[in-house]
Amino acid sequence: MSFDQLDSQQVRRFQRKVTLLSAGGTFLDGFDLTIVAVALPSVIKQWQLGAGTQSLVVSSAIIGSFVGAVWLGRLTDRFGRKAMYAIDLLAFVLFALLTAVSQNAWQLIAFRFLLGVGIGADYPISATLVAEFSSRHKRGQHGTFLAAMWFVGAVAAYVVGLACLPLGENAWRYMLGVGAVFALVVFVFRMTLPESPRWLQSKGRHDEAEAVMLAVTGERISMGRDVQAKGSLAELFSKPMLRRTLFVLGFWFCYATAYYGISMYAPTIISPFSHGSRVLTIVGSGLIAILGMIGAIIGMNLVDRWGRRPLLITSFAGLSAALLVLALNAKPTFAFLIVLFSCAVLFANSGGGILNFVYPTELFPTNVRAGASGLATSVSRIGSIMGVLVFPNFVAWWGASAALWFFFGIALAGLLISVWLAPETRNMSLEELNALESGRDANAARGAAVQHRPV
Repeated sequence: MSFDQLDSQQVRRFQRKVTLLSAGGTFLDGFDLTIVAVALPSVIKQWQLGAGTQSLVVSSAIIGSFVGAVWLGRLTDRFGRKAMYAIDLLAFVLFALLTAVSQNAWQLIAFRFLLGVGIGADYPISATLVAEFSSRHKRGQHGTFLAAMWFVGAVAAYVVGLACLPLGENAWRYMLGVGAVFALVVFVFRMTLPESPRWLQSKGRHDEAEAVMLAVTGERISMGRDVQAKGSLAELFSKPMLRRTLFVLGFWFCYATAYYGISMYAPTIISPFSHGSRVLTIVGSGLIAILGMIGAIIGMNLVDRWGRRPLLITSFAGLSAALLVLALNAKPTFAFLIVLFSCAVLFANSGGGILNFVYPTELFPTNVRAGASGLATSVSRIGSIMGVLVFPNFVAWWGASAALWFFFGIALAGLLISVWLAPETRNMSLEELNALESGRDANAARGAAVQHRPV
């Protein structure tokens, strides 16, 4: 089933709606995962947190997202995209509020963990729904728009942090609570979206799938009656899919390890070079986040024209180069750190940071698509946790230079994985990609796709 032939203004308008509301979730992901970095110095000062507790405050939501991605992503293939699409937003609202009223560090860690479960779930749910409603010619742009909104959320976290700073010692509570307000707005609008017709068709619910297509396109679509076998995550490691699985898990793990290690501690890294100015630290960190957002926007506009593979390879090459220069400079200045960190996140986000929303949904069939994306997200969370936990300990043991060398090695591994394994999926429908995975002829897949006829 494909939207390729149904390129009416009505369909394009609906696709933009799905993409925008799904992007609301990734905006919240970026905001909620970044705002803790902005709030952390105030939390440390109020509760006198040690290094170990600081790491848990920062990493708890990422650990929760590991659980949410692997667990709820799989449930999305079983119970549907729409049901999980709404449930995970309720977690955003509830637990963002609870983090804001935490009475001690352990409550904050627990509520951030539960918030992370919702964050982790949203990655596979949103990316899968967008891919299944997109045409082959716009799928890359729609998927990367989701990723770009993550970085818009990260920038918003710094803006909100700066705005809340004059509110005193409890400013961090307001910073964390704003996320609940954003989530409530997104939740209300998300309830208006239908179930994915691709998922309905895969479950044999053909009449419901055709009803959704009629509502979306204004045309009555005659769809195939095939039912996909129940999917299992074990299939991802079968011979036909193993190369794709290793690629997706590998490149996303490397990106997440390097990016989170840098971004989550950006305020902490540059703070000693800002002459004690809290405002200058937040502004400098915000500038790094803005360059990361710009990188994502650049990649979003290149992905369907230049292609996925060259974009990913260039991304890891630029990230590796920037980290190498940072590691080689033992006595950086404030301006040097801002420029090089900005270059690192710009390159990282122009490929690795946006294609993680595209490749997992393109390379796996409908019956395991959300589960595969959830597994990839969970593996990336392991990388994120490593990045967050490794950095402060490396700095404590051997200094910042050792940590930067570690992240350079991870980025270089991502480059090698991309050169070796990255496929090109531009301008191919999901049915054609599924056919290539299973060894069938892609032309046959085209013939088996939706045959539409106006009524």
